[in-house]
Amino acid sequence: MKTALLIMAAGIGSRFGGGIKQLEPVDKNNHIIMDYSIHDAIEAGFNEVVFIIRKDIEDEFKEVIGNRIADVCANHGVTVDYAFQDIHDIPGNLPEGRTKPWGTGQAVLAAKNIIDTPFVVINADDYYGKEAFKLVHEYLVNGGKSCMAGFVLKNTLSDNGSVTRGICKMDDSNNLTEVVETKNIVKIEDGARADEAVLDLDSLVSMNMWGLTPDFLDVLESGFEVFFDEEVPENPLKAEYLIPTFIGKLLEQEKNQVKVLRTDDTWYGMTYKEDAETVKESFQGMLENGVYEEDLFADL
Repeated sequence: MKTALLIMAAGIGSRFGGGIKQLEPVDKNNHIIMDYSIHDAIEAGFNEVVFIIRKDIEDEFKEVIGNRIADVCANHGVTVDYAFQDIHDIPGNLPEGRTKPWGTGQAVLAAKNIIDTPFVVINADDYYGKEAFKLVHEYLVNGGKSCMAGFVLKNTLSDNGSVTRGICKMDDSNNLTEVVETKNIVKIEDGARADEAVLDLDSLVSMNMWGLTPDFLDVLESGFEVFFDEEVPENPLKAEYLIPTFIGKLLEQEKNQVKVLRTDDTWYGMTYKEDAETVKESFQGMLENGVYEEDLFADL
């Protein structure tokens, strides 16, 4: 069965410290987080990779990442495609002065004419772990429609500052009922807190790893038209069309059902420049423990 990995990399020009965080090497062989995600997706059974980027970074992206990944994928029967997120690709006129991208919902819609199979969508600069890809792939190939990898809160926190996480509420069947965006989450000696509220470290949170089907893209496209009619006029320069927000609205209206798939793997990201060293040490540990090969793709 054909299944695709969508990687949202249009924001790859976003800077952190002295470099581009999505291109920060995490091991001595200069692999980046995206390499590990692609490895884990192929290992889980995904057989198409779609990079969602901006047209203006296409040449540089292919030189630094794309061509190398295309060679790896060709050796494993995996296809590589590109979708281009464009601020002008909207159901209306671009508001005067608008320079901010339209968000993850529009990013995924950029791939609508490429994707005709179940898919998983991820951020380019987040490490999700092997288990999440396996769970999502298994759910999709067995006929599941919409799912989300649920990460344990304690496995997603930073030692270097506060983070924002979408804490999941679920019914007894692990169907998502609500994602509560919670800001200013920090580690404390015996757990975590957000402002004055103490949080359950074993809560499941959304890290924007969604398993979806082509049917969802039609719904997402219709929702973008509504967003443009209703929300953009109220905030023309900053309104964003975000997948978690849109799915939340569908849940409220009982128009969608999303299965939460718990993973106990640790999520890694570089929210802060200081996170880079911790992330590199973690990848070195995984290499030393045989989770990955030094020659990353050799075991596929």
